[in-house]
Amino acid sequence: MKNLTRRQFLTAGALGMGAVVAARTSGFEAASKAFAIPAKMPIGFQTWSVKDLLAKDLPGTLKMMADMGYQSLEMCSPPGYVDSGFAPLMKYSAKELLKIINDHGLAWLSTHYGMDELRKNLDARMQFALDSGQKQMIVSSFGLPENAKLRDWLSAANEMNAMGEKTLKEGIQLGYHNHDMEFATLDGMLIYDELMKEFDPRQVKMQFQVAVIRLGYKAADYFKKYPGRFISAHLADWSVKENKQVPMGQGVVDWKEFFATLGTGGVQNIFVEMDLPNLKDSVAYLKKI
Repeated sequence: MKNLTRRQFLTAGALGMGAVVAARTSGFEAASKAFAIPAKMPIGFQTWSVKDLLAKDLPGTLKMMADMGYQSLEMCSPPGYVDSGFAPLMKYSAKELLKIINDHGLAWLSTHYGMDELRKNLDARMQFALDSGQKQMIVSSFGLPENAKLRDWLSAANEMNAMGEKTLKEGIQLGYHNHDMEFATLDGMLIYDELMKEFDPRQVKMQFQVAVIRLGYKAADYFKKYPGRFISAHLADWSVKENKQVPMGQGVVDWKEFFATLGTGGVQNIFVEMDLPNLKDSVAYLKKI
């Protein structure tokens, strides 16, 4: 998925958007320093990247991704993303969808939801997560207009804190996924940093989108700046020369530094999120390292 396309989708308000989680042990950081962290957690992908294929052939697409070497996935909430390619998945219950995913050798670890979707359906979406064995729910965007004020961002963050308090009672960790817009400034302050001040560190964890490297922001810097505040990351790489996304290992991201700081950040899951050709080459890269 091209980041801009997803941002346009989210900003327009078209949202309405497993059980194999690697345990963090005392050897976690040692493994990461050896640049071997991918072996300690499943290599995942975000289903947005292949949503058109999923809509046409769910089992065939899951098999294709598993054959590439992917071991887990992050779904987009079918009712929340019903107008964005996920409508065909509405016919499955959470348990039925989990079985299909598991039958293809994949773990279902996380799902994206829209903020408005959770405002209106939080209890139902928590039940969806529980029925499919997930312990993570990620808000993909606040869906704020482009002219939103900083107070609007902080109000949404505080609202999400209350949601996170409720999900934690069911053993589910709520998380927030960033896009480019969180790395803009309002009132002279970086929105992302202001959100980190407003989010309760326990009730809301972060999912870092590595694609913001093209804006000059490194995931590793944020893992070190806010230790223990992250739950997962979306992986992508960027070529300055070509001015486009490229497969992992072919761009400007320092992956050795990235993986060495996962333990510091608290990251439990990684999901590659790029166009299909980049998905193929990126999982090959991850397997090599």
